[in-house]
Amino acid sequence: MSDQPPETPPRSNPLADLLAQLALWATAAGVVFLVLNSTVAPQHLPWRPLRVDDPLGSATGLKLMRLEGDREACRTVLAGGGVRTADRPDRPDDRDQGGFCALENVLTLRGGTTPLRPAGPVLTCPVALSFAIWERQVVQPAARGILGSELASVEHYGTYACRRVGGGEGGRPSEHATANALDVAGFRLRNGRRITVASDWADEGPEGRFLRAVRDGACETFETVLGPEYNAAHRDHFHLDRGPYRVCR
Repeated sequence: MSDQPPETPPRSNPLADLLAQLALWATAAGVVFLVLNSTVAPQHLPWRPLRVDDPLGSATGLKLMRLEGDREACRTVLAGGGVRTADRPDRPDDRDQGGFCALENVLTLRGGTTPLRPAGPVLTCPVALSFAIWERQVVQPAARGILGSELASVEHYGTYACRRVGGGEGGRPSEHATANALDVAGFRLRNGRRITVASDWADEGPEGRFLRAVRDGACETFETVLGPEYNAAHRDHFHLDRGPYRVCR
């Protein structure tokens, strides 16, 4: 019988074990990242930059939200998509409306999108970017696929109006009070046809299908989308804005 004591296993080092596990997790995460980055379309990846030319994807809304307060990045994305703009100066509220009608981060669209009519409305950059993506990825394809014609212009009722929601004395400020909204009334096609929300929303043919398709697509690029199904005040237009409330009706 041996007089030597039995061997004891080496003592574990908790810190070394933790670092080893973290290294394994980091390696696995890196592999997953590389696989996703090379196989998944960029519109579905939140870390890939937003592009006007990318189709709508699961990460489009998040990318638009991240650009809300980044003046230069918003303009860079527009320019990268061939959208020409002209900056408009910021303007403090100069009316007796409680200080909520200031204009900040605003511009006008000068080319690279289907023209807005009337021309040259003042828009916040986030609304202009949402419009450019919606027009290119939703409205033009729907016009071609459903109505068989290219889009010639988008008709609107305005962007800036220094007022509260509903136009009354009380209530919260409208997104129109800062040009952070666009009211779309209709669409003119290259073949001369004119489609309006007021006349064609209830149509069961291609005109109505087109309007419902572009309304649904707007919900992917704007935060609030209101139309005839919301209330009577929107029976003749789509209200589109980049405000804080997520509504699609």
